[in-house]
Amino acid sequence: MTVRKAWIVAGSAVAAGLSFVMVLVVGVYLVAGNVAGGLSGGARNLAKGAVPAAYQALVEKWGNLCPAINPALLAAQLYQESGFNPKAQSAAAAQGIAQFIPGTWATHGIDGDGDGDRDVWDPADAIPSAASYDCSLAKYVKDVPGDPKRNMLASYNAGAYAVIKYRGVPPYKETQNYVKTITTLEESFAAPVSRLDPSKQAAGAIAYAQKKLGTLYLWGGDGTAEDGGRFDCSGLTKAAYESVGVTLPRVANDQWNAGPHPARNELLPGDLVFFSDDLGNSRAIRHVGIYVGGGYMIDAPRTGAVIRFDPIDTPDYFGATRVTEDGAKALPTTV
Repeated sequence: MTVRKAWIVAGSAVAAGLSFVMVLVVGVYLVAGNVAGGLSGGARNLAKGAVPAAYQALVEKWGNLCPAINPALLAAQLYQESGFNPKAQSAAAAQGIAQFIPGTWATHGIDGDGDGDRDVWDPADAIPSAASYDCSLAKYVKDVPGDPKRNMLASYNAGAYAVIKYRGVPPYKETQNYVKTITTLEESFAAPVSRLDPSKQAAGAIAYAQKKLGTLYLWGGDGTAEDGGRFDCSGLTKAAYESVGVTLPRVANDQWNAGPHPARNELLPGDLVFFSDDLGNSRAIRHVGIYVGGGYMIDAPRTGAVIRFDPIDTPDYFGATRVTEDGAKALPTTV
C-alpha cells in the first residue's frame, strides 16, 4: 500500500501508472527493433564525471598527445588497469594508476609534471607516461595496415613485433579480447556526440524490476533465498539485467561503465540512472535505479524502505548509462 500511495501522490493512479510503464516497455522493444544508425562516434571528449576530478585535466591533456589515442581511450586504459587507484599493485609487480611493471617504467616512464623525478606512484607522472608509451607503440606500428588505434592497443598487449609480423592485430585470443575490451570501454568514458541506440534487453529488465515492487530493501541483498528475495539498489539492477542475459558488476559505480551515457533529455526506459554526493566523480556513485519513463525509476532506496517508484530529478542525480552487452562484458571483475 505504501508503494501505491507514493505513486498516487506522484500524480497518477496505480493502474494508470503501471499501464504507462508498460506502454514505455513495449516502445523500447519497437524502437530497439527499428532504429538503425545513430551510433556514437566522432570526438572523444570525456563523459561527465567519468574520470575522478583529480585526474581529469591530466587525462584530457595527455589523451590528445598523438592521433592514436584520445582522452576517453586513455581513461578506459587507466580504469581497466587500476580503477584509477594510484596505489594499486598487482601480483606481477605492476605499480600505480597505470600499472607499469618496473622494466617498462625504467624505459618509458617520464617526468610528466617536470618536478625532476619519475615517480610511478604519482599520477602526474604515471598518466603522462601511459599516454607517451601508447604513442611510442603507435609509432612502432605506424606502417602496419589497419586501424592505428587497434594496432597500438594490440602492441600494448602482445608487443609491436607481433603486430608487425601479422600485419595487424595478431590472432591471439587474449590480445583480441584486450583490443575489444578497451575500445568498448572507450565508449563508456566518452561523451556521446549523437543519439544512442536503445538496449534490446531494457524491456525485460524493467519487467523483472516491476515484479519486485514492494519487496523490502536489504543492504548487500542479491535477491537469493538466503537474502529472503530482498535486494539493495545495485543488487536489483544487477539481477534485472541478469534476467535478460547481461551480467553487470555488483556495485553501482562499476555499473556506470556498462555502456555510453545518454543526456537527461535522451533517457529511455531501461537506462540505469545514478546518484552521487560528488557530481564530478563516477567512482563516488552511491545509488542506482532503472529508469521507467516520465521522470521516474524503480529502485531499492534504503534500509526500512521497499522497492518502489521514485523520481530521478533530485540534486544528487549524476547521470545515466544505456547498458550494452559488450559494455557489460568489457568491465573488469575487480578494479
